[in-house]
Amino acid sequence: MTNSDLAVDATGLVKRFGDFTAVGGVDLAIEPGEVFGVLGPNGAGKTTTLSMLATLLPIDGGRASIFGVDVASSPHQIRQLVGVTGQYASVDENLTGAENLWLFARLHGRSSKQAKALADDLLGRFGLTEAAGKQIKDYSGGMRRRLDLGASLISSPPLIFLDEPTTGLDPRTRSQMWDTIRDLVANGSTILLTTQYLDEADQLADRIAVIDRGLKVAEGTPSDLKTSVGESSLQLRLSDKSLIEEAALLVKRITGSSPVLTPEAGGLNVPLPDANQAADVLIALRQASLSITSAAVQQPTLDEVFLALTGHDTGQPDAQSDARETESEEARR
Repeated sequence: MTNSDLAVDATGLVKRFGDFTAVGGVDLAIEPGEVFGVLGPNGAGKTTTLSMLATLLPIDGGRASIFGVDVASSPHQIRQLVGVTGQYASVDENLTGAENLWLFARLHGRSSKQAKALADDLLGRFGLTEAAGKQIKDYSGGMRRRLDLGASLISSPPLIFLDEPTTGLDPRTRSQMWDTIRDLVANGSTILLTTQYLDEADQLADRIAVIDRGLKVAEGTPSDLKTSVGESSLQLRLSDKSLIEEAALLVKRITGSSPVLTPEAGGLNVPLPDANQAADVLIALRQASLSITSAAVQQPTLDEVFLALTGHDTGQPDAQSDARETESEEARR
């Protein structure tokens, strides 16, 4: 694929703030039609990288193009190709939700009737129909976030930058946003998604770049990244706990590895250098009349990947606990 065919082609991106290097030479190659995740903790350089690509910050080193258009020399053309949703709401506090979306649609060239229809559709999609007539200053934090997300979808640009789009959203709205992202891709959009949530990257991204302290430390599909840091394992539970030692000997003959046993539960955790060995183990157990009650093949998690690559975790709560805190905050409102 040539550079002009790529949705994003960036080489050696650098951004400095005084003596501090926020981004220290990041390369990205994003193909049209994919969801590309940039994963890292707060302060890793994710938003700064996105801001350079979106012409919101000047590039101090390296080069970047979007659909073959140079970011530094053609900023106005770049802004026609991308849509950006930042981490904070960019709506007008004194307008209602419906008025904000109607205004954004009119600014994008829609007729008044088209703008109203689009606003109604987006309000419904993000569960804001009942709040359509309220001023934004009366919205909760989660409602503001949902409205801002809706506004970013009005122009339907070919490339959409989503900077931590689900931070602060409750589980239902988070799931709706994930479905919306999938719909956008199905309709031909390309998504660059920054996130600190490991489960979000795992759910949505075709490929992931892991960024830490301004540097890209790894890139690949979620499956490739998981495979790079450890073996898969087969989790087994026997019907008859007393036969666990016999099962362990059989498993070791097949895989060459000693399983980890939990005798009280009749469980075996079997390391798998090759995931295809799972079928061999299950067939052998059946032939030996060693009945099982459950079996599951598990890969390392993205949490384990990030820890292995950087020496620390993302420093963030998981998406579900973060969402529960948000729901509690909104309930207090």
